[in-house]
Amino acid sequence: MLNIKNVHQPTVLEAALVLLAVLGIISISIIGVGAVPHIPIILSLFMLMFYGLLRKVRFKEIEQGMIAGAQGGLGAVLLFFFIGLLVSSWLISGTIPTLMFYGFEFVTPHYFYAIAFLLTSLSGVVIGSSLTTAATIGVALIGIGEAMGLSMGITAGAIVSGAFFGDKMSPLSDTTNLASSIVKVDLFTHIRNMAWTTVPAFVISLAVFGYLSPGTSNIDLVQLDALQNGLTQSGLIHWYSMIPVLLLIVLIVFKTPALLTLSITIAVSVLLSFFHGTLQASQLFQVLFSGYTSETGVESIDSLLTRGGVNSMMFTVSLVILSLSLGGLLFKLGIIPALLNKVSTIIHSGRRTILSTALTAIGINLVVGEQYLSILLTGEAFQSQYKKLGLHPKSLSRTLEDAGTVVNPLVPWSVCGIFLTDVLGVPTLEYLPFAVFCLISPVMTILYGFTGWTIEKEQNETNPVVSN
Repeated sequence: MLNIKNVHQPTVLEAALVLLAVLGIISISIIGVGAVPHIPIILSLFMLMFYGLLRKVRFKEIEQGMIAGAQGGLGAVLLFFFIGLLVSSWLISGTIPTLMFYGFEFVTPHYFYAIAFLLTSLSGVVIGSSLTTAATIGVALIGIGEAMGLSMGITAGAIVSGAFFGDKMSPLSDTTNLASSIVKVDLFTHIRNMAWTTVPAFVISLAVFGYLSPGTSNIDLVQLDALQNGLTQSGLIHWYSMIPVLLLIVLIVFKTPALLTLSITIAVSVLLSFFHGTLQASQLFQVLFSGYTSETGVESIDSLLTRGGVNSMMFTVSLVILSLSLGGLLFKLGIIPALLNKVSTIIHSGRRTILSTALTAIGINLVVGEQYLSILLTGEAFQSQYKKLGLHPKSLSRTLEDAGTVVNPLVPWSVCGIFLTDVLGVPTLEYLPFAVFCLISPVMTILYGFTGWTIEKEQNETNPVVSN
């Protein structure tokens, strides 16, 4: 977006009104009508095109703005396709089912809330989806907690916290890939940098849930046993299925580029699938494109394992392209530049910039209720400010996740808030005070911004410096 030259210079008031109109169209459509975000974004594009023509901007310039914005997301699109392939390959190789199976082995009757947090954290990292984790493992844990007479608010808070920790730190997560791609930071560099704020938030959350846990041994684990038996029935539980995970860790340690890391891991996973699979070449290609379909007969397991494939990424890819086109047009028409120029006169320091980024991401979540747009619009808006101050873009991508991704489930009218309330049967405002990880993460990123700890200059990636 930084290379898009604006062809119109609106006043700050005019730019603010146009942006509010865009946010109004999107928020009313998503929150009020329940529309998927694609159509409201297209309506916003129509409105901006009409605005540009009224301001005597040539349609060719308008079109070029949208195209330039979309071109900035080609790296993210490629990464999403590889993630879809990786999920499929990890399913047919047994990697995801095996990790889940052995994760259940660590479940003990004591410290139930802490166990729920740990188990959903593992599941979130393994499958890269907070909502899938909540709809499968989370539902089972809710059932156990209800049978014990435990607090549904705390149980749901632990589930949501763990699911979004896993989603945030998983290389398979679409939001993690989106946040790194939008600011052009290597995926694994982004994940390593997030650990500075995420690991302390994880430890604090675990301690809180451990303290809140009843410490009783009178827990019925029948539902978790059923999940474990269902995983066994899949025929995908094998010791060698752990090899892709170990390989992924090694490649990350050696700082191998994300696309190359994913390519190698996908190839090894596909080869491992032939040790226990019966897929023919045509079926293999179909699974890699359309995703793996589980047919164990256990509904919760089939729901958990039926996923992946290039096709599964099309919803996100189309949303990214449309959102970036919207961002490109906002830049081309001078809307965002006008507002950023005003903001830059107020925020002269790194700490204020990081605070403004976090508050903007939270604000878009509250107004629009969509975490993708929170990441995309905030990332596009603040890239130039970070560049101007010489801050490394990985500080921006971390802030986008800390204050964008994990805040969405705390908003009752958001996509995640509505979904989680529906599947868990616990109102958003009831679990909100106990979604400890989601509450702490924005605080951590703002605190780091004010202290300057781990905030690096772009020119020097080895020596952290304080940005005052």
